[in-house]
Amino acid sequence: MKLPRVLICGYYGYGNGGDEALLLALLQQLQQLSVPVQPVVLSRQPAQTAATYSVLACPRFNGLALQRCLREAKAFVWGGGSLLQDRTSWRSPLYYLGVMGLAQQLKLKTFAWAQGIGPLDRGWIRYLARHSLAGCTAVSVRDKVTSALLENWGIPHQVAPDPVWGLTAKRLPEWDSWPQPRIAVVLRQHPHLTPARLEAISQGLRQLQASTGAYFLFIPFQLAPQGSPDLGADYRLAQDLQQRMPGHSQILEIRDPCLLKGSFRGVSLVITMRYHGLVMAAAEGCRCFGLSYDPKVRALLQELHMPGWELETFPTEVETLHQHWLACYEQGLALTPADIQAWVRRSARHGDLLRQHLT
Repeated sequence: MKLPRVLICGYYGYGNGGDEALLLALLQQLQQLSVPVQPVVLSRQPAQTAATYSVLACPRFNGLALQRCLREAKAFVWGGGSLLQDRTSWRSPLYYLGVMGLAQQLKLKTFAWAQGIGPLDRGWIRYLARHSLAGCTAVSVRDKVTSALLENWGIPHQVAPDPVWGLTAKRLPEWDSWPQPRIAVVLRQHPHLTPARLEAISQGLRQLQASTGAYFLFIPFQLAPQGSPDLGADYRLAQDLQQRMPGHSQILEIRDPCLLKGSFRGVSLVITMRYHGLVMAAAEGCRCFGLSYDPKVRALLQELHMPGWELETFPTEVETLHQHWLACYEQGLALTPADIQAWVRRSARHGDLLRQHLT
């Protein structure tokens, strides 16, 4: 018997740990439907995606294959994350809006699942996004900022924490061999992460290591696609930082989202720019300090009552960095097991709209 197909569209096959974690969380929620479905994932590396997740996959930029997948599908899902933002490029949201538009023209059930929308600086992108979301069968979002935007647009939606909160963490085989205490650093390339700021961060981390004796884990979330000779932007940044650190440290290259989440287990402090670095670390009970380059990171830090600075304006005095990080390491807030379970339970609500409209 041929199962009804659900076409999933997101930033998949690019080596981004957060987006791959979202894909896995979505696939797990689809598996929990009372009526079985066949996921089909649009991916930059369809063969790799198919092999990794045991799904059908389609090349995302092959127009003929994309049209065929849409015609064969029962439903279409924007698969989570910040797909609709034009701060880095207007081409990216235009792609997602275009595919959603084709799905709606074909009268498919269409879902915006676990979205974090914005920034949308261009008026015409905002108009298209509003029109597209208004045509969706159902919408769920992951943060209060996006919820407020949709309230203003008059678009019904459900709001719940990011689904990666509920992803099961797996223990790395080498977990027990790493020295304690541990501090993890999750940075990403950004125009505001200038050479001067990067040097201040590296010096602050060196002082923090001297004060704590901690073993440092550099965890890049954006790796190069498998098979690429490039290392990936986050990995190169981690190498740069590690070379500036005289003490013991390690760079983790992890592609399995569950292992990536599990790498934060037992870490005393996580200094993170990445949104999903913050989600995974907080879900594993870590104290966190954020360097916010995006409203989504700032909003989550505020909701978690965890400290952080805006990347554009954070202090570059080395001793200031050291003292704030040391205070967070010694006295910072970590979520209790009960708090974590509450976040996990609420994150499962994104699956409600799938159960309500696909069964």
